[in-house]
Amino acid sequence: MHHQHFMLHKPHGYLSQFIYELKRKKKLLGELYPFPEGTMAIGRLDEDSEGLLLLTTDGKVSEQVRSKTVEKEYYAQVDGIVTDEAVEQLQKGVEIGVNGSKYTTLPCKAKRIETIPSFIGPGKKIRDERHGPTSWVSITVTEGKFRQVRKMTAAVGFPTLRLIRVRVGKMYLEGMPTGAVQEVQEIVL
Repeated sequence: MHHQHFMLHKPHGYLSQFIYELKRKKKLLGELYPFPEGTMAIGRLDEDSEGLLLLTTDGKVSEQVRSKTVEKEYYAQVDGIVTDEAVEQLQKGVEIGVNGSKYTTLPCKAKRIETIPSFIGPGKKIRDERHGPTSWVSITVTEGKFRQVRKMTAAVGFPTLRLIRVRVGKMYLEGMPTGAVQEVQEIVL
C-alpha cells in the first residue's frame, strides 16, 4: 500500500483532528486541504497552538514520531522577560500536573530567543504593550504530555501567551506560511 505524508503549518483556532462531534462548531484540518481518506495527525497541537503538524496515512510512522526518541521544538511567547534561572529550571525538568497527579518533566533543551524568524508570522493578537513585556523561549522536548510546554513555562513563572511548534525530528516549519500544506515523500526523524 502506498502511504502519503504531509507537513502542515497549523493556524491558531483549528483542532488537530478531522471529526468533532460535540455541538459547538469547530475548525477542523479537513477545511485546510483535501487530505486522502485515512489521514491522521501525528501528535496534536491544541486549538490555541500553531505550527508544524505532521500527518500521515501510515500508523507505524505515527507511532515512531510519537516515541520519546524524537525531538519536538516549540517557540513560546511568554508573559514577562524570561530569566536565566527559569531557562535553567526548564532544562532540568519541572513539576507539572498531568491527569490530576504531579509529574516531573524530563530534562530538555531550553534557551531564550532574541529574534523571532519571519516564518512565524504575526499570529493572533495576544495583547497590547500596556500589559507589560513579553519574551520568547525555545523548548525542545521528547515527551508530549497534555499541554506540557504551556504547563512548563507557567511552572517557572512565565505563562505562555503564544505557542508554535517549529520542528519535529528533522522536519522544520521554516518556509511554510500559516495554513500551508506540503506533501512529502517521507517523515524524516
